[in-house]
Amino acid sequence: MTPAIGIEQSNLAEVAHTLTKLLADEFLLYTKTRNAHWNVEGPDFYTKHKFFEAQYEQLDEIMDDVAERIRVLGHYAPATLKQFLQLTHLTEQSRELNDSPGYTKELLADHESIIVFLRENVNRFANDLHDVGTSDFITGLLETHEKMAWMLRAHLR
Repeated sequence: MTPAIGIEQSNLAEVAHTLTKLLADEFLLYTKTRNAHWNVEGPDFYTKHKFFEAQYEQLDEIMDDVAERIRVLGHYAPATLKQFLQLTHLTEQSRELNDSPGYTKELLADHESIIVFLRENVNRFANDLHDVGTSDFITGLLETHEKMAWMLRAHLR
């Protein structure tokens, strides 16, 4: 059944489509953070292992929230690796070194890319597509990613 929530169906479709790209980015970032957790090496192994674990757990919750927001709008969330790789703005990386500064820089760049994407869509969702609910939702995600990026950035000082 199509939601009758005061937003034109074409706008719901556009918002949902944009959120599928966000979900793909979140999934790829989650996977890369898990990789860092599993494979980091060096004298700071234990602290970085635990730090990356906390970050991927937070990303897991974000992914669920984004997928559920897509469903609230009456659309289906992508859920295959093929779909995620087609939709994402991020890239997979293969590393020669499994050092924490390398992982941290890479994850920071991905968070910052997502922050820019979210910032570009906050006003678009509210003003152009008349979906203040999703605009508010991604504003919260923006703040979460800013804090996660700050945490990563602090490890590089």
